[in-house]
Amino acid sequence: MTSPFRVGLGYDLHRLEEGRPLVLGGVTIPYAFGLAGHSDADVLAHAVTDAILGAVNLGNIGVLFPDTDPANKDLDSMIFLREAMKRLGEAGYALVNVDTVIVAQRPKLNPYTARMAARLAAEMGLPEDAVSVKPKTNEHMGPEGRGEAISAQAVVLVQRAADG
Repeated sequence: MTSPFRVGLGYDLHRLEEGRPLVLGGVTIPYAFGLAGHSDADVLAHAVTDAILGAVNLGNIGVLFPDTDPANKDLDSMIFLREAMKRLGEAGYALVNVDTVIVAQRPKLNPYTARMAARLAAEMGLPEDAVSVKPKTNEHMGPEGRGEAISAQAVVLVQRAADG
């Protein structure tokens, strides 16, 4: 018998670039650098999107929204998240909760985590207490620790829908 629960894991990393807006979890954060990418490069939204898709084996963000498609240029990553949620529902599953980590030496993200969690929860139709956003530094090691990049990881729990 197949378990009514599944877990998905997502990860993303983008390098920082001067002059771009920094968007994390759908929230624009004041900073001189933003994430470089074809879309708005929201690593947090990308990691959550991939975790949702992975939980039910529906591919990944790069397959659904390739960076070779001009239609995805500068696209709001919440669109990717909404599409993942739609596909999750079509597969007969519902999201239970989301736990995330953002790795960035700078800027300090604690003042923004509640807004990020609220925005993600609203997009996914979850109560705010079902979405956790935790910032971490890399203690000045690796690309995140040197201030060259920001990464995010997400884990999700999904449950077979009552009617699925």
